[in-house]
Amino acid sequence: MAAAARVLNISASAVAQQLHALERDLGAPLVVRVGRTMRMTEQGARVLAPARKLLRDTADLRSVAHDGEVSGELRLGACTTPLTGLLPDILARVSRKFPQVTIHIQSGNSAQLFVDVDKGRLDAALVLEAPYPLPKTCEWLLLREEPLIVLAPRALADRDPLDLLREEPLIRYDRNQWGGRSAELFLNEAGITPRERFELNALNAIAMMVDRGLGVSIVPDWAPPWPEGIDIVRLELPERRVGRRIGIVWSRSSVRTRLVNVLLQESMRADGR
Repeated sequence: MAAAARVLNISASAVAQQLHALERDLGAPLVVRVGRTMRMTEQGARVLAPARKLLRDTADLRSVAHDGEVSGELRLGACTTPLTGLLPDILARVSRKFPQVTIHIQSGNSAQLFVDVDKGRLDAALVLEAPYPLPKTCEWLLLREEPLIVLAPRALADRDPLDLLREEPLIRYDRNQWGGRSAELFLNEAGITPRERFELNALNAIAMMVDRGLGVSIVPDWAPPWPEGIDIVRLELPERRVGRRIGIVWSRSSVRTRLVNVLLQESMRADGR
């Protein structure tokens, strides 16, 4: 109640009165007091998602009514790496130039975010490039290409990267995820059968394990931030190989096309285009 009052700049008692009025209109309790805390009721949980949709639709109507002003809420998804690497700079540009735009961010893996955009649950998402053709309802903008590199402890910096992959324990980037498939393909084409130690889908964790001397890894050269305090080297492969591509996918049918275009424009500017 207190947090809602601060956001709305009204008293907590006024929030309580509005909530009671809403409960009377709906004919159902939405929250229940448990000791010193409040908990949502089953009825409240059922109306929460439709209520949020109503608020988004209201914001969209305001945007349509004020055609010369870019405003409203953009529903944006992001997978782990761009969520901390590319997205903060993009959001800073959007917020600075378009303060009336609010952005709801949903994190997830690229495969699920593609589905959410296609189904209209998200307007756009920063994701890895899909290993299949996009549906005709969606568009794609490439933001960043990341070549494959070998991560190794600094003590092994003078070794040949291919020899490291053959001879040292491998901390594998999960081959079942989109980001790890290119590394698996490279190893197969190079005829390298590594001595696997771990396999996981977390690049920062892989870097930490390499720093601890647990092995080497072959991964995309991802955008900062990297873990602080680690002492590892990034070795280029003899032949440049793209590890993964990161970009924005969006729905052609989104009612928030103007907001998506703002996101695309500021993404390209943040990328130096």
